[in-house]
Amino acid sequence: MPEPKNNEHNPRLEHFVAPVDETPVVAVDAVKVDSKKATLWSDAWRDMRKRPMFWISAAIILLVLVVSLFPTLFTQIDPRSCKLAFSNQDAIAGHPLGFDKQGCDIYSRVIHGTSTSVSVGIAVIVLTFVVGTIMGALAGFFGGWVDTVLSRLGDVFFSIPYILAAVVVMSVLSAHRNIFVIALAIGAFSWPVTARILRAEILRVKNSDFVMASEALGLSRFKTLVKHVLPNSIAPVIVVTTLSLSAAIVAEATLSFLGVGLPPGQFLSWGNDISAAQTQLRTRPQNLIYPSIALTITVLGFIMLGEVVRDALDPKARARR
Repeated sequence: MPEPKNNEHNPRLEHFVAPVDETPVVAVDAVKVDSKKATLWSDAWRDMRKRPMFWISAAIILLVLVVSLFPTLFTQIDPRSCKLAFSNQDAIAGHPLGFDKQGCDIYSRVIHGTSTSVSVGIAVIVLTFVVGTIMGALAGFFGGWVDTVLSRLGDVFFSIPYILAAVVVMSVLSAHRNIFVIALAIGAFSWPVTARILRAEILRVKNSDFVMASEALGLSRFKTLVKHVLPNSIAPVIVVTTLSLSAAIVAEATLSFLGVGLPPGQFLSWGNDISAAQTQLRTRPQNLIYPSIALTITVLGFIMLGEVVRDALDPKARARR
């Protein structure tokens, strides 16, 4: 029987092992345990802070909030101190925007009116967010007769224009018109939009694997909804809420313009000033223009922020940019 061939004549049997000191072992696949996990919100924040529109809208909103909370930092003039001797006069020293028909300082009224308009907007979105979230979450997650009842109830409210409904409510409660009542009149008929969006998102999320795992671990359905489903479905609601704040401010101004909003003698608001100035649009348009500019800038700031947040929370929108 022939002897096996030597290794030098058979390359397939040759093996070379490098010395250990010449090939140090490196953990190329090591994972940094202390590194922060990427989440939807962290990715959205990284995207938002790179966009100039976010900083512009944030600056506008911050300025509006500061003006509404501390109006005396911007003017020391009493907005209700009116003198007919200054009726419809142009700007003078200390009164940069002039005076309205009653001789009131327009700049002071615009500054102090910010608080009322912003307060109504915040009250409306809080009411809309709470009611819409509860109704949409229960309808989307539990389904069945719960979904049927809550969805039909939302359809009833959705079919009624909230401005028209607010006019009716404010007319009926004309003796009790205040910030809470007008916020209730607007928010009570605008929550179905939030509920519909959240319901659709929960219908998508509740079929995920982590929901099945949560229920398999013994967590009740309600706790699964609160701890897992709702946090992963709330992003579109936050976007809608941001946009709804601007709509609520406009709604308050519209109701005041129609004469069914806040009483002009008790509350200072941009809507009341716009309503009072409409009769002088041809002779003194600046009386209407200045509060309208304040309203426009505020609404624009919240709309811009809503657009930025919507794009930041949408991975497809981030990929297209």
